[in-house]
Amino acid sequence: MRVLVTGGAGFIGSHLVRRLLSRPDWVVVNLDALRYSGNLNNLTDLQTNPRHVFVHGDIGDQPLVAELLRAHRIAGVINCAAETHVDRSILDPGAFARTDVVGTGVLLEESRKARVQRFLQVSTDEVYGSVETGMSTEQDRLEPRSPYSASKAGGELLVLSYWTTYQFPVVVTRGSNTYGPNQYPEKFIPLFVTNAIDDQPLPLYGDGRQRRDWLAVQDHCAGIEHAFLHGASGEIYNIGGGNERENIVVAEQMVALLGKSKSLIRLVQDRPGHDRRYAVDCRKLNRLGWKPVVPFEQGLKDTVAWYRANEAWWRPIKSGEFRQYYEAQYRRRLEAGTACGS
Repeated sequence: MRVLVTGGAGFIGSHLVRRLLSRPDWVVVNLDALRYSGNLNNLTDLQTNPRHVFVHGDIGDQPLVAELLRAHRIAGVINCAAETHVDRSILDPGAFARTDVVGTGVLLEESRKARVQRFLQVSTDEVYGSVETGMSTEQDRLEPRSPYSASKAGGELLVLSYWTTYQFPVVVTRGSNTYGPNQYPEKFIPLFVTNAIDDQPLPLYGDGRQRRDWLAVQDHCAGIEHAFLHGASGEIYNIGGGNERENIVVAEQMVALLGKSKSLIRLVQDRPGHDRRYAVDCRKLNRLGWKPVVPFEQGLKDTVAWYRANEAWWRPIKSGEFRQYYEAQYRRRLEAGTACGS
């Protein structure tokens, strides 16, 4: 099997590339634009692997994508490339539309022309919008409420249209909130862990009672792989961890694991359109033989330990462009925020 993984230098993508390469007869071509969250340090252990080919480039570059698919005789495509953070989508929505919709369209069309045998689009449970009660199933209406989730919904709808229109063999996965090593530190868990290590405040939106279903990156990648191998063309599969927690509870767990005070947690002004709850029904993928195996408490403990042991990975990231983003997003909020419990 010769597979093109896009966004393979990012968080989920790099873990997925590594998982696919554990299959001894697979070759993975890894295409990544190396924007702010793409990081070659996520791939250091693969540099000498002859079955891993890294290419620096954009999924929206039509000539490059066409050449890669042809030259490497790609049989399958897994599209992890995306602009992914809700906060950034509020600051720059256009960038999300360019990558998540237009870029996906270029990749999709060139894959169809190249007669790729399977195209999997990695999407998100955020396309369902805020789910106050119950669980989202794959048949539910999409109600995205941020530029990020709207761009992901647009991309996956385009992908699914290729099954209806061309009978091109596509599959979509919708993953819940994913965590683990190598996650860019703008996201909730790595931001709070790395800030807490330095005794910096932890900006928690609103009252902190938003609920998320936490999914270990190992389980997410196993679900993507399983849907790629066993999913039916034209179908959608939820991938969730079954670990629903309030954000404030997770924040308190992180500071406890680090031996820090809860006073580091600051309740700050909520972001616009903040979804209150996500929860997905994963029985459809369960019936194909997949299930999550990482308990949240153990997964969180291991993730905190990884960031403590790998400061050389995240400290350089939390300067430069990241620092500018962090100041724009949180400085005023933190100045007006209140310590947890005060």
